[in-house]
Order: sequence, then C-alpha cells, then structure tokens
Amino acid sequence: MAFGDCNDDADLRAAWKDFCGKLEAAGEGIFKDHNPANGLQRADALRFLTQNLGQAFDLALETKNTKFPVIHEFCTPFCKLGGDNADYTYQQAWIDGESVYRITGNRGTARFFNIAVQGPRPEHPPGRRGLHDPFGDTPEANLLAQDMEIGWDGSFEVYIGGPERGSNWLPTTPGSRKLFIRQGFDDWSELPAQMRIERVGMAEPRPMPDPAEMIAATQWAGTFVEELMQDWPDWSYEFSENVDIERPNRFPSERRDLDDPVYNEALDAVRGRAIDNMCWKLAPDEALVITFDATDTFWMLTNMGVFMSSMDYLYRPVSYTPARSTTDSDGKVRMVLAHSDPGFHNWIDTQGFERGNITARNNFVTDGLVFNTQLVKHAEIADHMPEDSARVTPDERSEQLRARFHSVTRRYLI
Repeated sequence: MAFGDCNDDADLRAAWKDFCGKLEAAGEGIFKDHNPANGLQRADALRFLTQNLGQAFDLALETKNTKFPVIHEFCTPFCKLGGDNADYTYQQAWIDGESVYRITGNRGTARFFNIAVQGPRPEHPPGRRGLHDPFGDTPEANLLAQDMEIGWDGSFEVYIGGPERGSNWLPTTPGSRKLFIRQGFDDWSELPAQMRIERVGMAEPRPMPDPAEMIAATQWAGTFVEELMQDWPDWSYEFSENVDIERPNRFPSERRDLDDPVYNEALDAVRGRAIDNMCWKLAPDEALVITFDATDTFWMLTNMGVFMSSMDYLYRPVSYTPARSTTDSDGKVRMVLAHSDPGFHNWIDTQGFERGNITARNNFVTDGLVFNTQLVKHAEIADHMPEDSARVTPDERSEQLRARFHSVTRRYLI
C-alpha cells in the first residue's frame, strides 16, 4: 500500500502540506519588531508558538465535536495564550445551540468561579479585525458561583441549553458555540473546581474522524497557529481600548473608543470584571514602583511577556492578589517591578525581559483600580518606598516561591 492507493490520499497530503506551510510562516512572527532583539525574548516567542502548537489539534479536532463535549484546559503553566491571568484557570468546551448539556462536579474554593456561554463571532466595522478563533465570541449568558445552588459539600449541577431549570441553568441560542469557564484564586490555600461535561442523551461512542473531518481540523489548526503569531501582541496595540504601547510604564488614563463589538467596557462588566493594561519597558538598572489604594475588591495583577501571555507563575513572583500582597501604613499597595529581587515583599519579577505587559483585573465590579507609576533606578528603590513597607529575607522569599509552586500545581493537578 502506498500514496495514491486511497481516494483521500491527495486531499490529506495537501491539507498537511498546507498546515506545515502555515506553521513555517507562523515562525516568522518570532522576529517581529514588537519583540526585542535579544536571545531571551526571541526564545520566549518560539516557546509561545510551540506551547500553542501543542494544543492546536486539541482545539481543532479532539474536543471539537459538540455532540461529544469535553472540557479543555485552555491555559496552563505550560501553555499560555490570550492575555491569560496567572491566577485564573481557563477552560473551554465546544457546544452547539441545539443540544442540552450538563456539567457536574464540586465547586472547590476559588474566590471567583464563572461559566459563560459564548455566541457567534460578529462582523467588525471596516478598518478593524477581530481576534483569531477561538477568541472573539460574543458573550451570551453568564453564571457566577454566588448565583448558583451549591450543595453543602460543594457539589453542583448546571444545565446548558434546553428548557429553563432554575438558577443552575444557562440558556443557549442557535449561534451558541462555546462554554468558557474561569476560576480566580486569591489565597494559596484555595482549591479548584472538579467538573465534567456531557451532552444529555449521549449514549453512543463518538464516531471516528473521517478524512473530511481530519482535513477541516488540519485547516483550522494551521490558521490558528498562523494567526496567533500575527495577532499577539499586534491586535492589542492596534485595536484594544486599554492598551497603549506609545506610553510605556503607565496605565492609560482613558480608554480608546475603537468600537469593538466583543472587547469593550460594557461586555467586560458582563464577564464579571474591569480590566486595565500597562505596557512596560525597563533598562537593566531600572525598576518601576506601581502604587494604588488598598481596596476590599478582588483585584489581580499579572506580568506578561510581549506576546500577551503570562510569565512563569509556577516558579516566579509574577502575579499578586489581595491575600498575597502587603499594604503600607498609608493605605497604599506598592508593587515593585524589577529585574532582580529588591527585598520588598511585593516584588514583580520581569524574568529578565526588557519589555512586557502588566494586566490588572478587578473582579465582581465595573470599575478598575487607579494606578500611579514611578520609574526609578534599581539601586534607589528604597528611597521611593515608605520605611514600613514590608521586606523579606532570601529565606522568606524562598518560602513564598515554595507556597506558590505547591498551590499552582494543586490547581492543575500536576
């Protein structure tokens, strides 16, 4: 048996060659102008591509059949995409608007838990484009943990689609195409939800992929890897309301009015958050002090690389939440973004990068935080901090990192 003996051989070969061509083209994005020309950040760009290459066919094929749904771990410590928050977990499941689905499991103890139904990818105004698939869906329905009925032991059951079933139900429309599940963690002790999804009435095995399905999946996966290298970070710099690369080291005071039908302030509120971003750029001898008022809200800060993917939150202090940060006696929270440990508790590691992004999320509210930033010399950081600002010893920092490692591995069961 050889090539040509099967009627589908030519189409399958053509699909694979097309995928390989798109993958080769995607690799050129490593060297784009937005990515600094140093080995560390060039290598990180290639890592960004390889991590997402690893999930391309999970999204395009293995979990794509909406009659046999699977909850897919969209971002992990080893796969980053889409401005992922280091202290969220992200999961998705492809669905359709005609089936009824059931999610069952245990709620866990994450401070934020959300299941959302996502609808069609809308048309965009002339002169702008949407983010690559699987982003760009229109939020249709949203369910937060505080609105759910949950058993005394944390058990829950949620229905998606079909007739209304009380508080633990999400409606669908003919255009519904995806579930997006987020959990947000504050204290290191919090545990993730454990859950599974099934289509109601699912009684037969999933059919084996035929050549047509395999070809379609290969085309989707090729477009995915090609466009993710095109869109990150370029799409955010061109089209995001709250990302301003022209003014680094400060959070934009105003949003740009770019008329995006999916990513806008109103729909951020539907998603249960307010979000802001700061592009940063530091010389080797510089640091950035980020100051904001302490608040009772559930805020989060994540340091990201150029490609808008979270930095190494498994091993490094690149993210903070209220439970894991300290407040100075004047009621201010001060974060120190620096290339090496400054000895202050609230250190945000740059992992040696000269450029990146910090994203701030404020959960359960519609207003973001107000930030003040000050660019300083690393050797002079202490001159710009209150005397009582919390410091840590090397041993205490090691213990912080150990607690981080243990908590994150528990979130992902690794």
